[in-house]
Amino acid sequence: MRSQDTRHKTQAVLILLLSMLTILGCQPKAEKKKAQEEIPVRITKIKPGELNEALDYVGNIKAQEEIIVYPKVSGKIIEKVKVDGEQVEKGQVLAYIDRDEVGLTYQKAPIESPLAGIVGRVYTDIGQNVNTLTPIALVVNIDKVKIALDIPEKYIPKVSLGQEAQIKVDAYPSEVFFGQVTKISPVVNLDNRAAPVEIVIENPNQLLKSGMFARVSLIIEKHSSVPVLFKEAILGKGADTYVYIIENNKAIARKVALGIHSGPYYEVREGLEEGDAVVIVGQQRLYDNAAVTVEIGNNGNAGGDK
Repeated sequence: MRSQDTRHKTQAVLILLLSMLTILGCQPKAEKKKAQEEIPVRITKIKPGELNEALDYVGNIKAQEEIIVYPKVSGKIIEKVKVDGEQVEKGQVLAYIDRDEVGLTYQKAPIESPLAGIVGRVYTDIGQNVNTLTPIALVVNIDKVKIALDIPEKYIPKVSLGQEAQIKVDAYPSEVFFGQVTKISPVVNLDNRAAPVEIVIENPNQLLKSGMFARVSLIIEKHSSVPVLFKEAILGKGADTYVYIIENNKAIARKVALGIHSGPYYEVREGLEEGDAVVIVGQQRLYDNAAVTVEIGNNGNAGGDK
């Protein structure tokens, strides 16, 4: 009987030891599984900023003042005074004509510029016969330049005189030029349902040339000191737009209402406040209360926050 009791005690001890080993053996796996469930994310913190909503167009730059010069008399070009690219004053001679009118005493006739500016092009050569319908030269004043745009009628209420426009040209890719709306047609074109609008740009260094191709952003709305959200954080659309924020290393879905946007940045009207940590990388794997690990940018801020 005693031998049987001893055997039962031994078996109980062995079962206890096996159970303990099983529990201990399972703990690293459970911890490993838990670690695997922590989803790595990158975040940025909501900060106030300035956003401009703009209408984007392309157009051609023209001198605000330009004129093609014609001779007042017929004859032959005998002297060219000005060439392409030269400055010219109003009333200054561009060329002289040998008049071919019979019975007149020889006297070369001047062709004068009616405008102060730059000789953009000389169309004639010495010895060429011309008449009052022959273009002699193009004179431009590019201290100011202009761009003509057609604005769709639905945007006309958002366009006003003095409104700011930003202009970029291929010749100076890193520079932004600023202009203002100076004319808005009161008539909508029936063919394209758009109203002609003119933008004038100050050009004191004459970097902008007549004929240049330009990209124009017409600012129609400007909001300052508003919460700004990077578009990569946004999930869903319309009334179901949301983002994930991080609190205590947990992901929480937060509905947001968005306002105007400029490039990759959106105004947040509702749902977020300054300082909220919003996920911008890894949010596609998230769900409510998901455990996360936050990656730190090289500058020491979460998600490379600037």
